[in-house]
Amino acid sequence: MTYDLDRFTSRRSAVHATGGMVATSQPLAAQAGLSILRDGGNAFDAAVGTAAALNVVEPTSTGLGGDVFALYRTADGEVGSMRACGGAPAEATIENVSQSVREHDDAESWYPEARGYAVDGGDENEDLEMPFLGPHAVTVPGTARGWETTVDELGTLSLADVLEPAIRYAIDGYPVTEVISYYWQGAPRLFTDDHAREAYLFEEEPPDPGQVVTLERLGESMQKIADEGADIVYEGEIGEAIAAEIQDQGGFMTLEDLAAFEPEFLEPVSTTYNGTEVFELPPNNQGLIALEALNIAEEIGAGDHPYDSPERVHAFAEAMKLAFVDGHHYITDPEYETVPPLASKAFARERAAAIGDTPIQDPEVGVPTNAAEDADTVLLTVGDSEGNLVSYINSRFAGFGSGIVAGDTGIALQNRGASFSLNADHPNSLEPGKRPFHTLVPAIAKFDEDDWAAFGVMGGYMQPQGHLQVISNLVDYGMGEQEALDAPRWRYREDGTLGVEERLPAQTGLVRKGHDVRILQPSLFGGAQLVRRTDDVLTGATEPRKDGQAVGF
Repeated sequence: MTYDLDRFTSRRSAVHATGGMVATSQPLAAQAGLSILRDGGNAFDAAVGTAAALNVVEPTSTGLGGDVFALYRTADGEVGSMRACGGAPAEATIENVSQSVREHDDAESWYPEARGYAVDGGDENEDLEMPFLGPHAVTVPGTARGWETTVDELGTLSLADVLEPAIRYAIDGYPVTEVISYYWQGAPRLFTDDHAREAYLFEEEPPDPGQVVTLERLGESMQKIADEGADIVYEGEIGEAIAAEIQDQGGFMTLEDLAAFEPEFLEPVSTTYNGTEVFELPPNNQGLIALEALNIAEEIGAGDHPYDSPERVHAFAEAMKLAFVDGHHYITDPEYETVPPLASKAFARERAAAIGDTPIQDPEVGVPTNAAEDADTVLLTVGDSEGNLVSYINSRFAGFGSGIVAGDTGIALQNRGASFSLNADHPNSLEPGKRPFHTLVPAIAKFDEDDWAAFGVMGGYMQPQGHLQVISNLVDYGMGEQEALDAPRWRYREDGTLGVEERLPAQTGLVRKGHDVRILQPSLFGGAQLVRRTDDVLTGATEPRKDGQAVGF
């Protein structure tokens, strides 16, 4: 493909290399991953090293107290996935959590007013929401064991080798970027106890842009993991600190809950979209939503419309709307509930019949209770010279997570359990050991036998919507990799509105079709990363909606 530079509209060029490529949301983390590739590690080693560095240099979006998922293609052609996502504690029943919410002195702090939640003193469980913050929102963190498993099963280096750059940043310090400083500003309100404030505030304040900070407690925990392996998090002193902290704050997690956790290697789910095969993770995450939306969009010919037309955005947004209706109602831990075949072409044909020239009204989107529509995540994509490609995604759910930091470990614990429902009839109801509905969706795309990409889009419910738009931009409209990520986005919102970036064309036409169009700030449309391997050339792309950087050699 050749480009006319007079018509070059992308905000930056794609990066091309043959030795290796890393694309992620923070430049220091990208450089950490690249250094591992240069030192002889493969894409999986670099993925873990980059993820660990992000825990330090972008702690506002990810951490050891969260979960990690991977989708990958190995050099020998295997497409696989890994899920390192923990479940609810064994004692976390609807009855126990509801009683704790009603009786605990700090329960109101688990429902921050800014999010519109309040404790209801009614006698029935349905009068209560699952806490968004606090000890009951914490599920077993999968990250440490997921990193270790990735390196042991797919990498070539040791866990200690790949954690070294992250430990160095944490102990020696690094300068904070403007974007990450902005997201750090909410920490004083979130962190109310000494363990959290001492770990992530500096003289009781979040860092300013350019301020050099150290996260020594987190660095020490990473060094212990490097020295002793992930067992220290699930069976040793770090695990003991996690369990003790949660119990001290009124929760139910035990060291036995942590010790029972193991990551899983899963068979990916996939569909084809106009000749391109897209691979996603199966439930309990949003992968089926992306695949159903692609199938419906293909069925109605959404990509046949001119790019700048309101008909294009209308068709894709309506396909997305129906996929959300289905996915947000049915997707949960498949060991507890049966999930319909949402990714099948036959299912899409039935759903596509509902789409017309005007928006579907009142689609009754079923969402997991308290699920954060705009949650925070980090994604990275890596390719190496051997042919390995990996999309790796790591998150604590909403920013710093639950507001709880485990003892002196510096590990902020996730609030992924907030996605559970306290209604026993809901498919995503809270049950002991059950994994909640999960937003994290890494992805792999096969364009041709020797043309593959690892990609993803960050940010709560934006993730499957971003997958749909990036794939369409590449496949339907022939965009280059960087252009496909830079292109202005839309997003269907939980309240039924259609959010758009200000530079999206055809806004007036969308209003005339009946859409309730709202211009939203660019940060609400997610960051995105992509590494593509065509023949022997790697192409990396990222976008400036955050601090993204693609680097190669």
